[in-house]
Amino acid sequence: MSRFFEPKAADEQPTDKKLYAPATERNHDVLLEVFRVHLPGSGTLVEVASGTGQHAAHMASHLQPLYWQPSDIEPDKLDSINAWAAESANKSGPKSGPKPNTDNILPAVQFNVLEDEFTDLKVPTPINVIAAINLIHIAPWSVAEALVHKASATLDAGGTLFLYGPYRRGGMHTSPSNQSFDTSLRSRNNSWGVRDLEAVAELALGHGFDDPAIIEMPANNLSLVFKRS
Repeated sequence: MSRFFEPKAADEQPTDKKLYAPATERNHDVLLEVFRVHLPGSGTLVEVASGTGQHAAHMASHLQPLYWQPSDIEPDKLDSINAWAAESANKSGPKSGPKPNTDNILPAVQFNVLEDEFTDLKVPTPINVIAAINLIHIAPWSVAEALVHKASATLDAGGTLFLYGPYRRGGMHTSPSNQSFDTSLRSRNNSWGVRDLEAVAELALGHGFDDPAIIEMPANNLSLVFKRS
């Protein structure tokens, strides 16, 4: 589903299982600020297609006591997610004395949104956030449909579906770089591509979500925050 996204092993530790994606490093601080404003303070967040695991490692400790359940379809990504989480735990807190709680990152699980169910995940508290960062444009539209449908079936009223990435608005690309990216995606797989914001919103509205909060992000990306009605 996400073979376009091929991060490399971290340069400083070439034998480590950690994979590194520069784009993830660039956007995790601005995403954290959005999460702080729009996500609940407790419960469980399930991240679909976590990739390297850098987002969880950077953000989860700032969102306690919310649990973060990372997932991915590819085994090498699961190893990377767990390696980043372990490093985050080791680096947290002062060099001496007690360290803050860093165990709200749950072990990564293999998850295919086309085949698996959120309700089958073994999480410590009810799932009230489902997040997909840079997923639905690097996957067939059926992935977006399954994600929204299963999120609707899982989340109670007030639950959050969070989507991040580039979008077209009014049928138009928002920048030349997004248009070039869309062309590149479609050349690799004609079922991929930058999605229309209106189509994503219509899909979510049809599954019991309210109109999204739309947050402008750097590099011509958007954060979409849908609340379950």
